[in-house]
Amino acid sequence: MKKILLFLLFLIIFSIFSLQSGFSQYAAVRGFIYEKETGEPVIFTNVYMYKTTHGAATDVNGYFAISKIPPGSYTLMVTYLGFDTLKIDITLKKDDIVTKKLYLKKGAFTLDQVQISASYQEARTETNTSVVKITPKQIKHLPAVGGQPDFAQYLQVVPGVIFTGDQGGQLYIRGGTPIQNKVLLDGMTIYNPFHSIGLFSVFETDILRNADVYTGGFGAEYGGRISSIMDITTRNGNKNRFAGKVGASTFGANLLIEGPISKQKEGKGGSSSFLLSAKNSYLEQSSKIFYEYANEDGLPFNYTDLYGKISLSGVNGSNINFFGFSFSDRVNQYHALADYNWNSYGGGMNFLIIPGKSPVLIEGHLAYSSYKISLEEINRPARTSSINGFNLGFDFSYFVGKDVIKYGFEISGFKTDYFFYNSIGTKINYTQNTTEIGAYVKYKKTAGKWLIEPSLRLQWYASLSNGTIEPRLALKYSINDHLRLKFAGGFYSQNLISATSDRDVVNLFYGFLSGPESLPKTFNGKDITNKLQKSQHAILGLEYDVSRNITINIEGYYKNFPQLINTNRQKLFDENDFPDMPDILVKDFIIENGYATGADFTLKFDEKRLYIWAVYSLGYVIRRYEQLNGSLAEYRPNFDRRQNVNLIFTYILGSKYDWEVNARWNYGTGFPFTQTQGFYPQNNFENGIYTDYTTTNEDLGILYGDLNTGQLSPYYRIDIGAKKTITFSAHTKLEILASVTNLFNTENIFYIDRISGERIYQLPIMPSLGASLYF
Repeated sequence: MKKILLFLLFLIIFSIFSLQSGFSQYAAVRGFIYEKETGEPVIFTNVYMYKTTHGAATDVNGYFAISKIPPGSYTLMVTYLGFDTLKIDITLKKDDIVTKKLYLKKGAFTLDQVQISASYQEARTETNTSVVKITPKQIKHLPAVGGQPDFAQYLQVVPGVIFTGDQGGQLYIRGGTPIQNKVLLDGMTIYNPFHSIGLFSVFETDILRNADVYTGGFGAEYGGRISSIMDITTRNGNKNRFAGKVGASTFGANLLIEGPISKQKEGKGGSSSFLLSAKNSYLEQSSKIFYEYANEDGLPFNYTDLYGKISLSGVNGSNINFFGFSFSDRVNQYHALADYNWNSYGGGMNFLIIPGKSPVLIEGHLAYSSYKISLEEINRPARTSSINGFNLGFDFSYFVGKDVIKYGFEISGFKTDYFFYNSIGTKINYTQNTTEIGAYVKYKKTAGKWLIEPSLRLQWYASLSNGTIEPRLALKYSINDHLRLKFAGGFYSQNLISATSDRDVVNLFYGFLSGPESLPKTFNGKDITNKLQKSQHAILGLEYDVSRNITINIEGYYKNFPQLINTNRQKLFDENDFPDMPDILVKDFIIENGYATGADFTLKFDEKRLYIWAVYSLGYVIRRYEQLNGSLAEYRPNFDRRQNVNLIFTYILGSKYDWEVNARWNYGTGFPFTQTQGFYPQNNFENGIYTDYTTTNEDLGILYGDLNTGQLSPYYRIDIGAKKTITFSAHTKLEILASVTNLFNTENIFYIDRISGERIYQLPIMPSLGASLYF
């Protein structure tokens, strides 16, 4: 570990000093690329000096930086599919730093033989190990479940991602639980991005600009989670005209309004815009009309999502955004759930600054978010949990030629409050305040066929008085123009944990805790020195461009979890009443370890009319806990799906490209679960030795089988969809979407009621119809 750390420090420091030498002999060009029609940044497009090797791709803000250019006269070119190629002449002098704001106009036709796709270029300039970039265009390739294409529906076909099903909305990524997956929206932490009906997220598809989903091996700019990252960026409102969308379907309705506050004028001054979106579900009401067969009392899944954003842009492209959200979800009287609901709200700002004569790009964010969840069940005590807090961060990017140095810091603070009854019926209420401080440095070096990206993060957990040093590394080697090898790995830690029960066949409730007190003093014969969860990742992959339209990606991964915290399923006594009992019988939480390993295969075919996306995932997840005799026992967690397959097919018809048909096939092996062996009369002895067991009311106790040795039946579903686009004018169109979810009405198991033995299934066949008017 020390040798790896010293090597990475040496590599970063040496590279920084190497970059400084000779830089003053060159010039630089930087700036932003926008769509002329809307003012929205053009992301991941190619900007280069014609007939030279100097070039760069724009980032998620449309920003590009080309440095270490020898003085002289050049032609700056910007190419992007679907837009006219832009050419401007530029003369550079020694030490010049030229800033440009450039606008692309949509083209009447595309010269495919000249323009190169952004994904093609990015594959050669970014390491991109275990990351999937998602845009609204990709989301709309899938059958629109409920007549509404959604981010949650696309995530279900991302390699390495496991969903618990149509109901529940829980997300597991390469062995990581939901609490170990960090979700960021414009820099804000979102604690639950999915609704109880797992077909929908809290994000309106048409406000998304880009989403980066890191399934492992992410860089040092991200901290506080040990499995994965979802970094989601929303777009700005239209800077030239008022626009929007009104949509409705058999599931729900949505509304989007956007427009300029101060109009964009090419080459003159700044601009400002606004964007507002709202969506809700009325499935509880509509299901009684359209889907009465699914549940005689309807499908009581209710949600409302609101999001707003104001964007201000300066003359040179510097900008600041203010945003806020309110998300809510509720399930009323559905099977064993008496009441399940959560509410989340927050707001903040982010900014991007281009200093006048410095090659540094400065970004920052400040945000606050809050989340509260409660669950009442018919056969179990109520549970509630809340978390709220802030996060503040600054990032600095320094561009030198094709190399980039990025560094920054982040401060976050949050309060957790968790109320529940433990396994022996004792009321527990944990309230904690936590502060975390992180700093990082990351360097991307292009050296011939190599891309080398070492990074280092220092993380301090103030409430625990614990710190971590987390080295990380990403590599890519281009064997030739079509074949590339890649690697990513690193060390990760987090304080936040989720107190859930592995006894549940399917768990909808996730409570938040940080550094719980009731932990054993030792694990596997060693002292417990901190309350952090930790992991190490190693991912090795291959990218192969079979042709211009066909790309294959294969990745094998291993995640080691040397320390995890879980609820204690072996607790029998109250710690205060029996202080001399072994920890494993009295503590609320236990230490575990384990690993996740597997492989993901993807094939993408993307052509004008035809899109095919095929994914096969093989995964193994193992956890180990300490038994009363001190030995370790292995078990499969209840999200360990051995195999998962997704096939997506989309075809565009018509001379005007105004018809689209699509289909999705999904197969997944069954989840493990703990079987029920029997029942017994349970007395909790609430008054201790003074309890009169002859007069107290007893509860129904459950005798459990061996942990997660049972297995549910496989999951199998086919969805189909069709879309017709009717264009009325340049800015007005109507999209009509029809889809059928679970075409063959497959009975996919949701859970089995432990008391009654009733089998509860996922959603049956559900045809839907929706329409959206864009203006």
